[in-house]
Amino acid sequence: MKILISFSVLLGFLAAALGGNFNQDFDITWGDGRAKILDNGKLLTLSLDKTSGSGFRSKNQYMFGKIDMQIKLVPRNSAGTVTAYYLSLGSNHDEIDFEFLGNLSGEPYIMHTNVYTQGKGGREQQFYLWFDPTKDFHTYSILWNPQSIILSVDGTPIRQFKNLESKGVGVAYPKDQPMWIFSSLWSADDWATRGGLVKTDWSQAPFTASYTNFNALACTVSPASKSCPKNSSSSAWFSESLDNSGVERIKWVRKNYMIYDYCTDSKRFPQGFPPECSLA
Repeated sequence: MKILISFSVLLGFLAAALGGNFNQDFDITWGDGRAKILDNGKLLTLSLDKTSGSGFRSKNQYMFGKIDMQIKLVPRNSAGTVTAYYLSLGSNHDEIDFEFLGNLSGEPYIMHTNVYTQGKGGREQQFYLWFDPTKDFHTYSILWNPQSIILSVDGTPIRQFKNLESKGVGVAYPKDQPMWIFSSLWSADDWATRGGLVKTDWSQAPFTASYTNFNALACTVSPASKSCPKNSSSSAWFSESLDNSGVERIKWVRKNYMIYDYCTDSKRFPQGFPPECSLA
């Protein structure tokens, strides 16, 4: 069924779909000059030194959509550094996370993922990557619609978090409030690399992560509305789900590159795993 769309809402959809300029789409929020937008808005860099890291946030809030960002991570000895790229809203905390935990030269990055719903997180899954994420840009994607959240790397799905609210098992799903896009580069050498055993080598600073080719096929919302119009259901991403090939690729990633899954951590959950672990 077709629904008429107001002109302002239509502009919001077009602005999201035609993104890709960091001057237009993002604000640098902290870092005292350590974050830079370059090449007429086509490139953004974050840097970290012993004094401070840096970060940015989207100008728009998004309520469902497919968000792509190409990132080139901190090269060489990145131990103790964290490059975070995520959707979040502070009020009644919802969040969808990618965090990239640095390592010593020649050792693999750890890609840390998490999903928070109504302030509840603790859903960590961690992976190695099947390539060197410091040599070139790679695409990290968040598909968020009313049915599920799918995290992908270069088009390969690595994780799915389903909306299980209809099952009545008490697992909340982020569907009631829009979120900003954030990214930051910061030091967490008390935990990021080998549980904090390996500290940041500040002689290697500044550490730099680079971003390009941002794209959002998404519903942008104003602070007043806080909701996505029902007509957005006609967009392909609104109903997109994993096909059989996607399911098989997630199985391949889990078998070969997953290094931690909260759903198999019996020491952490001696009384039984969270309900989404058996239903997802």
